Amino acid sequence: MLQKLTTDILVVGGGTGGTAAAIQAARRGANVVLVSEFSWLGGMLTSAGVCAPDGNELMAWQTGIWGEFLRELQLRHPKGLDWGWVSFFNFDPRIGAKIFIDWVTALPNLTWIRDRVPLEVLKTGDRVFGVRFSDMEIRAQIVIDGTELGDLLPLAEISHRWGWELKNEFNEPSAPEHPNPLTQKYPIQLPTWVVLLQDFGDGEIAPEIPPPPNYEESHYADAWQGYKPEEFINYGRLPNNLLMVNWPKSGNDYGEGLERLVQSPTARQEFLQEAYWHSQGFAYFIQTHLDRRYGLANNIFSHNGQTPFAPTTGFALHPYYRESRRIKGLQTVTESDILPVENGTVGRLWPDAIAIGNYDNDHHYPLPFSPISKTLRWGGRITGTPFTIPYGCLIPEAIDGFLACEKNISVSHIANGSTRLQPLVLNIGQAAGMAAALCVEKGCQPRELSGKLLQNALLTDTIAPAGIVPLFNSLPTDGDWLDWQQYYRDRVSSYPKNGYSPVTKTVGANGVCPPNNTETFSGIFCRLGEQHYQLQTRDRLWTVVTLHPDIDRALQTVPHNTQISGRGCFNRAGNWIIIDSISGLRSDTAHA
Repeated sequence: MLQKLTTDILVVGGGTGGTAAAIQAARRGANVVLVSEFSWLGGMLTSAGVCAPDGNELMAWQTGIWGEFLRELQLRHPKGLDWGWVSFFNFDPRIGAKIFIDWVTALPNLTWIRDRVPLEVLKTGDRVFGVRFSDMEIRAQIVIDGTELGDLLPLAEISHRWGWELKNEFNEPSAPEHPNPLTQKYPIQLPTWVVLLQDFGDGEIAPEIPPPPNYEESHYADAWQGYKPEEFINYGRLPNNLLMVNWPKSGNDYGEGLERLVQSPTARQEFLQEAYWHSQGFAYFIQTHLDRRYGLANNIFSHNGQTPFAPTTGFALHPYYRESRRIKGLQTVTESDILPVENGTVGRLWPDAIAIGNYDNDHHYPLPFSPISKTLRWGGRITGTPFTIPYGCLIPEAIDGFLACEKNISVSHIANGSTRLQPLVLNIGQAAGMAAALCVEKGCQPRELSGKLLQNALLTDTIAPAGIVPLFNSLPTDGDWLDWQQYYRDRVSSYPKNGYSPVTKTVGANGVCPPNNTETFSGIFCRLGEQHYQLQTRDRLWTVVTLHPDIDRALQTVPHNTQISGRGCFNRAGNWIIIDSISGLRSDTAHA
């Protein structure tokens, strides 16, 4: 018998965006039902195993649920998060999943139903009002699609995109003029089935990893070419000697027959089986060609029979999908919107901005493709120029009762290389959840909701206030942070091209390091170029970096070949020091 439920808001998909949407809507006071395919919550960050996230690393971008998640991770990882070199934030995925589950179960107005996939979307005319699953039908005022591949879009007959757009559609500088072998064989970026290995220790022999059927060693032969073996293996090093393997070059990206992901359930399962075997082959190759000390990590992912072809708990519950179906929305973010404005270091500020991203435009294919880079040097390292996401790209062109909150938002294929990253998707989900709750409060449709009302709700949220205007030198902990956010929100044309508000502060705040994980340092400061620093200590030459705007400003004033001291986090995998404080230095130079 089909069980029937009614709620204010239904979120389908317990991934990164869907989980955040459900939490935010419930915190706002709406009655929410969250239906997930798996027994874990958090998607890319947890169940897909990408527990070394990219983007939004600067402290100015650590706002909203992303910032809240980081702070909670730091509390639950007393030895810190700075272990590998691909990210500043490397964590045990079990702890990440537990954080989301704790937040969800603490909300009495949020009902979490797991182990379900959508089968039918309920519609009347151009309005969605519910979803049917195998054993239940759930009706809601607002339905949010948080699935990994935008699975509600075809079920609801919502206009959407899949694959590349040619240059004549959006006039994107990196878009191809005509179809070519890359666009035809690889319509989306390659997914990766992440595997976690365990470092059993020097001289130890880990349990043998079996090769998959039809294993071909040549697929992986060049995997760590150009890297020392220890550099390769430390790419995604996590606490407790865990190693995240999410490696693009001759690694575990997989892209044969990508169209199968959206053809049928049977075709999708065929693709998933092959992707899993491909990742198993890479794990086998690492063990047999790098060192027998590396074996599959045990007791990590709780499969519970949900992925019958991936029973080993060292493999993620599902692949890391970098791209999905994408709605045709009221607004579409294209490559031009994420690139820096002319003579500037920030992207376009949308009047209805609801989230901030900054990652470079990173695309994964086995054939060459290099979109225009959007990097800059900041804090002693390379990062990405910030950009914003407008509310309109969460809303379908012609369908009511519906919001997107994952990689399924209205973006071009090219721009997806920057908008797909986990921290940004968390805050997109937060915005979708807040918008849905406000629609319930106001009795309106998402397209009727005031963008300014949504922005104010995000900025003033009592638990996780979320930034909407990228300002390098303005932190959520600053007393004037909200004032500057609202000032430029209301004066978009005055938003500075360099992304700095006209304020001057003094060094004194801490950076990302937990107090019990910092060490003192002393050495000779070396200025190799603009925003490129090193520190020669007694026994080692370190790269010097920071995520804090005050310390960034201070480093720009330190003369070359100067003795400095202070405290920071030492990352031996990445050979850098994250400076938390510098003794005896002040920063009195504002950015014009």
